Amino acid sequence: MRQLLVCTDLDRTLIANGAEPESDGALELFSQLVHREDVTLAYVSGRHLALIEQAVSEFGLPTPDAIIADVGSTIYQATPSGWHPYESWSAQINPDWRGLAHEDLHRLLKVFPALHLQPAQSQKRHKLSYHVSLEENSAQLMGAMDACLKSAQIKANLIWSIDVPAGLGLLDVLPASANKLHAIHFLMQQNGYQEGDVIFAGDSGNDLDVLLSGIPSVLVANADPQVKSQAVAANPGRLYVAQGGYLGMNGNYSAGILEGVAHYRPEMDAWLRTQSLNKV
Repeated sequence: MRQLLVCTDLDRTLIANGAEPESDGALELFSQLVHREDVTLAYVSGRHLALIEQAVSEFGLPTPDAIIADVGSTIYQATPSGWHPYESWSAQINPDWRGLAHEDLHRLLKVFPALHLQPAQSQKRHKLSYHVSLEENSAQLMGAMDACLKSAQIKANLIWSIDVPAGLGLLDVLPASANKLHAIHFLMQQNGYQEGDVIFAGDSGNDLDVLLSGIPSVLVANADPQVKSQAVAANPGRLYVAQGGYLGMNGNYSAGILEGVAHYRPEMDAWLRTQSLNKV
């Protein structure tokens, strides 16, 4: 039996918290899919662990087998005693910041008045998070921040995304080797998966590192239009953009993930169609 690792972003990818509607029954069918013995589920999110657990409860999401949190800077595996962090991942990314913590980097970056520190629960050992007004020139700001960090011999990865409901820019500073893509690769190595055994689903700018990689990926139909254009132009061969219409669903959120799974895995397409017919 061929194994499948489903890695999905949460907000506006699996979680239907965007402006677009969710198809009835889509999340239930997704839950049935990931409960198959040959499917492993990992959540890949900018949220910290407590917020991910809150989302699972609030939105009725299936419990994952692994969690990549904090935009890839922390990774957890499910154990009988609860979520256990991969300390080897922390050790792997730690040298990029020369052993420094987020507080140390914040002191360096205080020279940028456009940066507004997010609440304490959003800050982690290897994650420094800011809010930025959408009126700011994000590219110019990030370029100046990158130069500042490099002058201190700090290798950093700056990730920009937008909190659409709040109307705010989100700017995360991570170790250079900490992002969603590298974290997924680490999880693959730990569990013996190859790229062809994985499907990633996303919707926004902080998913681009995976969407532009060799990992088979799907953009849900409600994804950011600019992200769609950029990803399709750069990686047409390893990317599927959900269109809607699959099993009568609209391609948004979990419906788009299912459409992508069906595209990449014909045997699971047949199973999904059977499950759908059984509900009629």
